[in-house]
Amino acid sequence: MPYLRLAIPSPLRRLFDYLPPQGCETAILQPGVRIKVPFGRREVTGVLMEVVDTTEVPLNKLKAAIAVIDTTPPLPATVLKLARWAANYYQHPLGDALSQALPVLLRKGAPCEYTHQHLWRAMPDADIAQLGKTAARQRELLLLLLEHPNGISEGAIRAEGGQTALLKKLLDKGLAESFIHTPNHTEHNDQPLHEAPLTLNAEQRHAVQQITTTQGFQTFLLQGVTGSGKTEVYLQAIEHYIRQGKQALILVPEIGLTPQTVSRFKARFNLPVVVLHSNLTDNQRLDAWLQAKEGIARIIIGTRSAMFTPLRHPGVIFIDEEHDTSFKQQDGFRYNARDLAVMRGNLEQIPVVLGTATPAIESLYNAQQGRYQWLKLNQRAGDALPPQFELLDMRQLPLQDGLSEPLIQQIKGHLQQGTQVLIFLNRRGFAPTLMCHDCGWLADCRRCDAHMTLHRKPLHLHCHHCDSQRPVPNVCDHCGSSDLKPVGAGTERTEERLQALFPDVPVIRVDRDTTQRKNAMQHIMDRVHQGHPCILIGTQMLAKGHHFPKVTLVAILNADSGLFSADFRGMERTAQLILQVAGRAGRADHPGKVVMQTHHADHPTITSLVTEGYQAFAEQELSQRIAAHLPPSIYCAMFRAEANHPGQAERFLGKLRQLMANDILQPQGIQWLGPLPSPMEKRAGQYRAQLVLQSHDRKALHQQLNSIIHQVESDTEARKVRWSIDVDPVDMF
Repeated sequence: MPYLRLAIPSPLRRLFDYLPPQGCETAILQPGVRIKVPFGRREVTGVLMEVVDTTEVPLNKLKAAIAVIDTTPPLPATVLKLARWAANYYQHPLGDALSQALPVLLRKGAPCEYTHQHLWRAMPDADIAQLGKTAARQRELLLLLLEHPNGISEGAIRAEGGQTALLKKLLDKGLAESFIHTPNHTEHNDQPLHEAPLTLNAEQRHAVQQITTTQGFQTFLLQGVTGSGKTEVYLQAIEHYIRQGKQALILVPEIGLTPQTVSRFKARFNLPVVVLHSNLTDNQRLDAWLQAKEGIARIIIGTRSAMFTPLRHPGVIFIDEEHDTSFKQQDGFRYNARDLAVMRGNLEQIPVVLGTATPAIESLYNAQQGRYQWLKLNQRAGDALPPQFELLDMRQLPLQDGLSEPLIQQIKGHLQQGTQVLIFLNRRGFAPTLMCHDCGWLADCRRCDAHMTLHRKPLHLHCHHCDSQRPVPNVCDHCGSSDLKPVGAGTERTEERLQALFPDVPVIRVDRDTTQRKNAMQHIMDRVHQGHPCILIGTQMLAKGHHFPKVTLVAILNADSGLFSADFRGMERTAQLILQVAGRAGRADHPGKVVMQTHHADHPTITSLVTEGYQAFAEQELSQRIAAHLPPSIYCAMFRAEANHPGQAERFLGKLRQLMANDILQPQGIQWLGPLPSPMEKRAGQYRAQLVLQSHDRKALHQQLNSIIHQVESDTEARKVRWSIDVDPVDMF
């Protein structure tokens, strides 16, 4: 008798056996189809892994599946294989990993078809005069249908204020009809371009040629200084694959970058371009996903989760700003989309291009080892010159909400020339915290080992770690004094100061608080691109990939913030951020300047970064990491645990370490560090600890992880703490 072996979205790292639904022909079932099954007290959607002849579960305990949802698997074989590999590599339950690879509606068991498939349109001879003047609502509805000759869904009718209940009346009167919409599969290969490509310089030409002449799988590290025209290389390489009838997948680190990337691609290509990111509705996401799967969408742009999007004719994958840590999922299924792109390229036998001005040390190491082909763009596109750097020593200089007098004068000079200024400050809110001037009390979060940030608009204290908020107190919690003062400057406070200093110039703030509304980022970009003098002030959202032709001065208010981080990657992140922000200056025909305010103008890292560039810094950083036996020269995994009481998480991890120490089958060469309290021990009311495993042998590390997870899952103590495992962690907190 055949049995169905399914992956179920649950925290359990195993497969589950079921009896086939009544009347089901198991011989025609393919691995990857979705099946609705009972699981505990609820019904869930599982994914079929295989049909087997034997089961270890007693027959009287086996449940029958409820229904087979698909006739063919929603995920193609390569994406199914990729999700299985990722679940195995990142030590995550397979059922949950496969579920994450599907759009939300498919996870819930919805049919694998367009959500707006059933559309309405007016009949060819329909006329508004056929309806009496008293039927005002029907007339409005018919007018709406006449405005959409290609059809409109019921959801869109409701969104426009129409009454879908009246559609049947129009149908009965012969004025409207319902039809099933089939997307247009027309090929656009004859004329795929809207506009002509730009002329490439020799370095760009060489890069395009290398990418497009490759046969099968190859990973390229495209390292180009900011403003060197990496996007133009992407566009011209993609054109090559489009003309071959292939599709291109482009991943960007954040939603904020997708509008400008999409507009750039839509301006160039006369082809369907779809976008996949977390701000889409479930219906929009499924429709875009299906267009990619069926090959209708030729260019797919998305954030991290778009890596699992099926492509009918895969041609090339691009990862823009490949160094960005946003490509690593930081909770649940902790995969790294950049590394999965390389694995997917191998499975699909297509090229993968990792583009950046400041490569991750890991990518640099892979390029040096010959795993990646290294392409370099050392000159800016067109006639743009690299920006000039100035280190402004802040020691003993009076500051006005983070701004020194020499910097204020330089801002004034650039605005008078009719250009724009960008101020970078990686601190949201009005001030990093609130302090009592009498006793030194600080407004700390009650649920985290962190200070609460003071916000002015609206006035409140906000913890950016656990999102807890509370009103600003009138008196000190400790001594009752009313002399409470903001400490330090955030974007809101510096924005206020700039508005006071330059009342005739618009000051535009860009941070998570000002870009929460839909299309807010796009409206800000449109304002800036009008070219009028203005001051942009913002957090690292401004650093990534934006093109501001009129920005000639970039000021980094606190260049020291990451120099003394407890994380060994702190220096790398600081250097990348500084150069990414600096790259916004002088990108067109106006020469650019970067002013960095620092208390450590003689710090060797900052001086070498400014004088010798990122490459020299990165090579020095890499040699230090190799000498210290840190990634990428060693493989790393981290157990994290959190519990309600102090010491509980550490005790649990201590037990794990003891299990490893007692394991006579333990692989050779595994080192462990900890357990130790996390650098921020208390977060969101939970006490956290971590245990790090390291090895020069990746296979041995995974063998050890498999063994320990198997033991932990059967341990009743493990249910008293929340624990997770992070393979190749990018954040040691």
